[in-house]
Order: sequence, then structure tokens, then C-alpha cells
Amino acid sequence: MKYLHLIWAALMRSKTRTLLTMLSVVTAFLLFGMLDAVRVAFNSSANVSGYDRMIVTSRLSITQDLPVSLQSQIETVPGVAKASYASWFGGIYRDPKNFFPNFAVGPGYMSLYPEYSLPPEQLKAFEAERTGAVVGEALAKQHGWKIGDTIPLQATIFPTKGSNDWTFKLVGIFKIKDNKRSGEERVLMFNWKYFDEANDFSKDAVHWYVVDVADASQSDRIAKAIDALSENSDHETKTQTEQAFNQAFFKQIGDIGLIVTGIMAAVFFTLVLLTGNTMAQAVRERIPELAVLKTIGFSNRSVLWLVLAEAILLMVLGGLIGLGVAALLMPLISQASMGLIQLPRVPTETWLLGVGLMVAIGVVIGLLPALRAMRLNIVDALAGR
Repeated sequence: MKYLHLIWAALMRSKTRTLLTMLSVVTAFLLFGMLDAVRVAFNSSANVSGYDRMIVTSRLSITQDLPVSLQSQIETVPGVAKASYASWFGGIYRDPKNFFPNFAVGPGYMSLYPEYSLPPEQLKAFEAERTGAVVGEALAKQHGWKIGDTIPLQATIFPTKGSNDWTFKLVGIFKIKDNKRSGEERVLMFNWKYFDEANDFSKDAVHWYVVDVADASQSDRIAKAIDALSENSDHETKTQTEQAFNQAFFKQIGDIGLIVTGIMAAVFFTLVLLTGNTMAQAVRERIPELAVLKTIGFSNRSVLWLVLAEAILLMVLGGLIGLGVAALLMPLISQASMGLIQLPRVPTETWLLGVGLMVAIGVVIGLLPALRAMRLNIVDALAGR
């Protein structure tokens, strides 16, 4: 610590260069903090302990059908309060740019989501109307829909009578009680029975079940019991949390962990080249100063550590600022999206990995300049050779 003022003075020798380099480091670790937090979230365990609402899907893929008859078996599992099912539809409203999630739901599905506020008379109409549909308030406002409107959707997967044209009657508009999650209102749900009867391909099949557990402390046992129902069959299931289920949707586009790792590898490779060049240039400019330090008694090893410490300090300062900004931005982005984008907080694992990377990159970019400074010949340096 007694040499900290020397290290700081070396960093501030060219304030503009240091500031620009620092901004590069801050940007790199800002990206790292946000992307690695997402990677950690996607790779986190799907442990269902403590959850009172779980999702049951095919063990093979969330797009793999499950028999609708499985509901009655799930409801016989001790500890299951109630269950319902849904099938992904994926229709488009007028233009692909207008896409929003839409799926068919079975009886009692809405009651599994008490946070979705739907007037009782509208819920009754939804259950009675064959072609009835309910939408979130945000989606209804976006398209100017009101109760009684006919909503046409173009099927992308399931045609009906050889046509992709489906129509639904809007009978209900629900609202999310938590304003922070109002992004979840951009969905449309319609009756599964109508979907099952009208589509040309899928019959008596669903894509997932939603299960409400009476005692959340028993959720792990219940999940295993549910999966045991179809063990060794052609429709084995996987019971998971809603978070893990949502992650599975995104994982269909590719290996999120691999994508994030590839992006960050490219970012840090560029950062090493940039900051390495900056450190080499900074040491070249200070050769006479380093020679003076040796002249007044600094050992070769002391000079080596001074240069290394300068590189590490540059990385650590910029990296901590970048991770700090990421920690501040992620909840703000989630809040601004009204729940449509749910970014996790920067976890401890990311902070620890980030600090390790800061030190490692600092050593890499500072090692060659530090070795050059250590081997510096005083006479040649002072003579400008």
C-alpha cells in the first residue's frame, strides 16, 4: 500500500488515455455482468422445493405432446390441490410484427393464477363460449379491443379445416395485480376444447400442465410422484418450476450459455488487445522514470510489481464500476419492461468470476511491460537507447 501513490500517479500520467481505456473496461464488464447473470440463471438448478405452482412438460421437449388423460392421474397424487393444462398455439394477428403469446387452456386454468384479476361474469362467459378468448389489459389497449370483438389469428402450426384462419370472440380482459408484471398482460388465451375439436392435427393432446400444490414444502416429493406416473412410457414427464419452464422456451433458439460465452470471449479478447497496447505504450513513455526509480534504490522485483499493480488496478477499477452499473441497470430494465423482460440480479457467482477475470486480465496485459521494466538497464534507459 505504501506505493499506491506511485501507481496512481502512473495511471494519471495521461488522464485522457486512462479515461478512454477505463471506459472500455467498464463497458466490457457491464456486458459481462448482464450476460453472465443471464447465463447463471439459465444454468441454475430447476429444484422445485418451496414452490406451490409447478409446470409438467414432456421430458423430451416442451413442444412434445402429452395425453390430456394425464390430468386425472396427476390430480390423484397426494398433495396436488388442482391441475389444468394448456397447448401452445402461436397464431399471428394480422402481421408477424404484432406477435404475442397465445395458447389454448383447459378448464380451471385461470383459477391457478389468482394474481390474474378477471371479473367473475367474464370468467363465466369464457367457460361458456366455445370460441371465447381472454386477453390481458395491456394487449387489449394496444390493439383497441373491447368485449365482444372478433379477433382473427393466422395459424403458424395448427390449421383448421385446411385453412390457417382462426377467429375468437373476446369475452374477458384480465389485469395483473402487480403493476411490475403488467408485461404479462400481453397474452391471449382461448378454450382448449375448441382448439382440440377444430385443429387438423393434434387431438386429445396438450403441451404442459400447471399443478397447484397444497403444501409448498412437499413440492419436491410431489414433483417426483408426478414424473413417476409416466416413467418408462412414451410420454415421460419433467416437473419443473415456472422459471425453468420459461427458460426452456428461450433455450429452443440455442444453447444460451454457449452463446453468452462466445460473445464474452470476443469482448475480452478485444479488451486484452486494447488494454495491452495501452500498457505497453505507457511503459515505453516512462522508461526514463523507471530508470530513475532503479537509480534511487528500487529493486528489479519492485519495479515489476509496480507495473503489474498498475495494470491490475486499471482493470479492477473499471471492472467493479462496470459490474456495479450492471447491478443497477438490470432491475431498472425489468421494471421498465413492466414484467415483459425479467432480468435476474447480478449473482455472487458473477461478481466472484468477474473479480477473478479482472485480476487475470490485469496480469496478462501487464506482464510483458512489467518484465521489460524489470530488465531495464539504467545506463541505456537514461541515455535514451
